[in-house]
Amino acid sequence: MEWRVKAIRGATTVTENSVTAISEAVSELLDELEAHNNFDPDDIISAIFSATRDLDAIFPAAIARQRPHWQNVPLLDVQQMHVEGGLERCIRFLIHVNVPHPVEIYHPYLRQAKSLRPDWSLRNSLLSAEF
Repeated sequence: MEWRVKAIRGATTVTENSVTAISEAVSELLDELEAHNNFDPDDIISAIFSATRDLDAIFPAAIARQRPHWQNVPLLDVQQMHVEGGLERCIRFLIHVNVPHPVEIYHPYLRQAKSLRPDWSLRNSLLSAEF
């Protein structure tokens, strides 16, 4: 079997800048990632999380690190570049993972972040209906 490195994108929004709200949103996003992609967390190479400047209650990577099998994944948090009129209270990720080839990749865009990639959100909705 041939393996390849693939990048998976995803994003979500939170209702408020609190540890609870951010933790719930990141957990939901990563649950969705793991539920619809066929990979073992041990095959994750690295993950980068970005958050808009209005979110500073907790690092998204700190939440990911608490998940089973994520303790040894290299994680990085960065602040998303501010663009006037951009989506607020948004958390994004870019995850690199080793996966068997060929494989279908599901890019989870949740809550208000669906507007960032409507093309993937529609496709993901169709894929979710198949599961």
